[in-house]
Amino acid sequence: SDKSQNRKSKKKPVTACLLTAAFFSALGSSFLYGYNLSVVNAPAVYIKAFYNKTWTERYGQPIGTETATLLWSVTVSIFSIGGLLGAWSASLIIGILGRKGTLLVNNSFAIVAALLLSLGETAKSFEMLIIGRLVMGVDSGIALSALPMYLGEISPRHIRGSIGQLNSILICLGVFVGQVLGMPELLGQESRWNFLFAFLAVPALLQLCVLPFLPESPRYLLIEKRDDAGAKKAFQRFLGKKDVTCELEDVLKEGQALGNQSTVTVLQLLKSRNVRWQLITIVITMVCYQLCGLNAIWYYTHRIFKAAGFSDSIIPYITLSTGAVETLAAIASGIVIERTGRKILLIFGFSSMAVFFGLLTVFLNFQDSTPWIPYLSYVCILAVIASFCSGPGGIPFILTSELFEQSYRRPAFMIAGTVNWLSNFALGLLFPFIQEGLQSNAFLFFLVICVLGSIYLFMILPETKNKTFMEISQNFIKLNNISASNSQHLKLTVYEG
Repeated sequence: SDKSQNRKSKKKPVTACLLTAAFFSALGSSFLYGYNLSVVNAPAVYIKAFYNKTWTERYGQPIGTETATLLWSVTVSIFSIGGLLGAWSASLIIGILGRKGTLLVNNSFAIVAALLLSLGETAKSFEMLIIGRLVMGVDSGIALSALPMYLGEISPRHIRGSIGQLNSILICLGVFVGQVLGMPELLGQESRWNFLFAFLAVPALLQLCVLPFLPESPRYLLIEKRDDAGAKKAFQRFLGKKDVTCELEDVLKEGQALGNQSTVTVLQLLKSRNVRWQLITIVITMVCYQLCGLNAIWYYTHRIFKAAGFSDSIIPYITLSTGAVETLAAIASGIVIERTGRKILLIFGFSSMAVFFGLLTVFLNFQDSTPWIPYLSYVCILAVIASFCSGPGGIPFILTSELFEQSYRRPAFMIAGTVNWLSNFALGLLFPFIQEGLQSNAFLFFLVICVLGSIYLFMILPETKNKTFMEISQNFIKLNNISASNSQHLKLTVYEG
């Protein structure tokens, strides 16, 4: 029966092959994304000085304040433009090269970016830095589509969430490593900031050394490439057992239900009634992921720490505590996700963020009344970060791979990626204005978004832990207003049309 099968699947050990594939695929992709989020903060002063020096040498006069600000904000924000380009091209590349192939080829972007960013100063070209950030954005855009897809497809369903959380854990670890290496004692110095960027090549090269020897996603091999032997071998290595007929049959069943078409286009996905609510759910979750205010917290930390009376010399060390809390919370989430499920962690994360945003707003308004209030603000900041990483920090990517069956998955990641990077870009543009308008009440904007997100997820999202991709699709049938018999027929009409 189903239950005894479930019990059996629980006892299976996780193979070294699966862990190695998951860790190294994430190291070369999501780790680099996280690292790039934080790495640009420490050397900002030196990079601006380099821009000014280069400008003066070139044009014989110092750079204007406005031009300097513009150049710097382009340097920072062009990363999300690159991410958008990456998310758009990912679907195509993944179709041609597969999940693993895409991750491998993607390393070339990271290595090119490392060269551009670390040699820009020597070449006296700030354009190289800007192009380097763009290329690194493309790398991250591709990585955040290909990686969750690969992780979701190689892991057995009883640990799919935990393996999927490696994406989030390594993003947080990347942020933390970026903060550590940016310390003044290490590479955050005028003479050494180039090495901060040269480091980008290290995880990429490590992945290039290990990943070629590990299998491709068996679902991709079976459903899209129709390579039965390859899929069987991949399953055997990932699961560490000879007999994988059960797994192969599951995937084949899904393949048959999907008809002959291996992939739907983005337009077909948008039109399809079969996946209407899955799509709405992913879009809303991704918007909340970006607009729940975590990026704004980073923006404020320095100011709040200063107000708390921490001197400038120790602020970098206190900032480290934020990166450390982030990483620990993500690891904790990866450990409990298969017990609690995705839905509870997401709702818990967003609602606790809302609570702490409320408290933070109160404390910010009374910041100057007593000397110990800023310390409470600091605790609230850590609590917001921990709440984010406990669920919202990684689960949106896991859900994108879980809510869609094979043929819809690539276009779904393209749409999710587009929403993700556009929201990121929009927040970067709008936040300074929100902040100016609302001052210390700016966090109320994010509080509202977190509350709305929690309500939507509570009402609509089904739990997806330990279910096959087919079962998850079945959960949406009622919502999408399709009768079960009709759902098979509809699938076929989508394909024939």
